[in-house]
Amino acid sequence: MLKSWDKYLEPLINKYEIDIDKIYDSSDIIYPPKEKIWNAFSYFNPEETKVILLGLDPYIREDQAMGLSFSVPDGEDLPPSLKNIYKEIESDIGCKMNFKNGNLIDWAKQNILLLNSALTVIQGKTGSHTKIWSQFTDSLIKNLSNDFPHIIFILLGNVARSKASLIENKNNIIEAVHPSPLSANRGFFGSKIFSKCNKLLVKPINWCNY
Repeated sequence: MLKSWDKYLEPLINKYEIDIDKIYDSSDIIYPPKEKIWNAFSYFNPEETKVILLGLDPYIREDQAMGLSFSVPDGEDLPPSLKNIYKEIESDIGCKMNFKNGNLIDWAKQNILLLNSALTVIQGKTGSHTKIWSQFTDSLIKNLSNDFPHIIFILLGNVARSKASLIENKNNIIEAVHPSPLSANRGFFGSKIFSKCNKLLVKPINWCNY
């Protein structure tokens, strides 16, 4: 985590009494690894944030979660949600995606905050740490929105979309259903969220990974 993020993260950690050591000292297996929990905040300063891509919580299977929403480390197979994201990018932007590479660090390096509504999860249990993190991420979203109204928010899924009321600049909200196979055919495919985002930016994001 870059020190510049301390102003936003540390007061919220203290306010909501989030004990990282306690989370990881439990008998449960927790994802992502402890050293990667703040990974999303490692690539740019708060005022440089262009886009916040908000998901639900980290992947619940071994070796997948890396502290960046929807991203998996090099060498890992693409989870179904990320496969659907790539399919929509191909359809929307018109570029060819590399389905063997699920590492989204290149997006993070373009000042996209790949944020989940919960920063940790118990192995195999989606939503298991939602209560721990909900107030933290709600306040973070609200504070960043208030301080930097230029930020574009891409909200995917019902939990992420429920955060829209926290965002100051309603013109910079892009919403869609979650890209999970359970819901992608009900409004994610054809949502054109990536081209919509680029139209709002002076310098478009390069979503393609080839």
